[in-house]
Amino acid sequence: MAHHRRVYLMLAGFILVAALTGGRLVMLQLGEHADLALAASAQNSIEVSLEEYPRGRILDRNGQSLTGTYSTDRIVVVPHYIAEPELMARTLARILEVDAADVAPRLEVPGVLPYPLSPEQSNLIRGLRSRGLLVVPVMLRYGDQALAPHITGHLGKIYSDQELHELRTAGGRGYRLDDWVGKTGVERLYERYLHGERPTALVRTYRDATGRPLPGLDMVVEQRDDVRADIILTLDAEIQRAVEEVLAANPQRGAVVVSDVKTGDIVAAASYPNYAASDPVASTGGEGAEAEIFFDRTLALYQPGSIFKIVVAAAALEAAVADLETTFTCGGKKDPLITCWHTDGHADINLARAFAESCNPFFAKLGLAVGAQTLAEYAVSLGLSDQTIIGYQYERDMRQNFDLIKEPYNLVNASLGQGPVLLSPVQVNALVAAIANDGVYHTPRLVSRVQRSSGEVLLEFPFAEPEPVMKEETAQLMRRLMEMVTQDGQGVLAYFNDGGSAGKTGSAETGVTGQINAWFAGYFPLDSPRYAITILVEEGVSGGVSAAPLFREIASQINALQLQ
Repeated sequence: MAHHRRVYLMLAGFILVAALTGGRLVMLQLGEHADLALAASAQNSIEVSLEEYPRGRILDRNGQSLTGTYSTDRIVVVPHYIAEPELMARTLARILEVDAADVAPRLEVPGVLPYPLSPEQSNLIRGLRSRGLLVVPVMLRYGDQALAPHITGHLGKIYSDQELHELRTAGGRGYRLDDWVGKTGVERLYERYLHGERPTALVRTYRDATGRPLPGLDMVVEQRDDVRADIILTLDAEIQRAVEEVLAANPQRGAVVVSDVKTGDIVAAASYPNYAASDPVASTGGEGAEAEIFFDRTLALYQPGSIFKIVVAAAALEAAVADLETTFTCGGKKDPLITCWHTDGHADINLARAFAESCNPFFAKLGLAVGAQTLAEYAVSLGLSDQTIIGYQYERDMRQNFDLIKEPYNLVNASLGQGPVLLSPVQVNALVAAIANDGVYHTPRLVSRVQRSSGEVLLEFPFAEPEPVMKEETAQLMRRLMEMVTQDGQGVLAYFNDGGSAGKTGSAETGVTGQINAWFAGYFPLDSPRYAITILVEEGVSGGVSAAPLFREIASQINALQLQ
């Protein structure tokens, strides 16, 4: 019996091993056949990728590439097919109008030559009829039309084993040391979706056991699928370009945010100075400048100055502490509570005129009437403590804390948007959009979905549920006040003739003598507002002088685009 038991056990063992082996073979044939076939093909051939970076695209809401991705002719080289490399280097150098010494080493390894080609140059190189040269379209990720680099981010190589391990673990994708991966922005946040494991287009030539191309077989261009996906942002490329051009024409450090009043979608977000994502190191301007050039001012916290008077006025109206005719006395430079920009003072001035004229003594007294507790709670209820941007995760700045308004001696400065009050341009813009939208707040959104080129949606970011944060009557009163600012107040340079505009100026002291951060935040048109725009200019003159004209110019540009 024992003998029979051993035979049965051995037989069962053989059956188990056979089943496992058979199962593995089935998996190889069915589940991993494509990958193994590609690996075998790569071992038996020379491959040259026809993509600068095998990655998914970053697109605007209309499907335009925000990185400026484009296809252009380039020269693919397979050295073994070039009989006289020195002569070929001289010939190419003459056609390309470059130094032969620069071309020669590039003909020693398979790859794509970096030289742009005119149609005439392409024809001349094809006319050489060299088996080792092929002129084909190559996909380049960054072009002259690249936009929003602080949002889209930039790439860099994997330089450490730790980074390689983390990417392999988090993304479930194949990575190798020296691969290019996202380092900032959307490129980093959505690396697991954007990363391509293989190029979708390549040139292949087959080789023998010694590594030399097989005689009689030319290079062939192959197209194939990949697992990568595209990221669709809420940005509008045309509006983004207009904003960046306005900032570049007025080169001061600052930021602009434009959003859709009805949805909360951010349609433009620009930080200046800008940088080229195609060569971020060269954009830094030298060692030590990297932190400055990559700093995204649209997300950074600043003292908003008189922009915060929007919150103080709305809190007073909502709490029935004041109405538009409530009056306080402004003593100008000699006011006992706080000085006013108007040297002689505004004397007795009501809320409506004080808002339009941005009178500091009035709002200091109004803030005291509202009270620190009410003001702090109201700022939070307006969504100003929320740093969320839908689809775009970034590290929360813990310095933002409206409870600090309640600390002794903080209320007066806080009522003027100074002291402990800190807001980002994105947050200011969401506040203004809520007022333009009859008091309904939308959480800002920057990414709408992740999808394959086939249209299959992998991940979707719907709009947040609209949240009423202000009585409709209060929002309408605030809109009247903001209209006065642009019609005959401190923000007249922001007035947009085609449809009108409204907003609020801000001039925040930085703590450095003579340095002002200038703000203007508003919306247009007056009838059925569509866009909210927030401008920040570091080290400006004042909100009315430095920021307001930029608002008008950007509003004009956007309006022109809508009419096209």
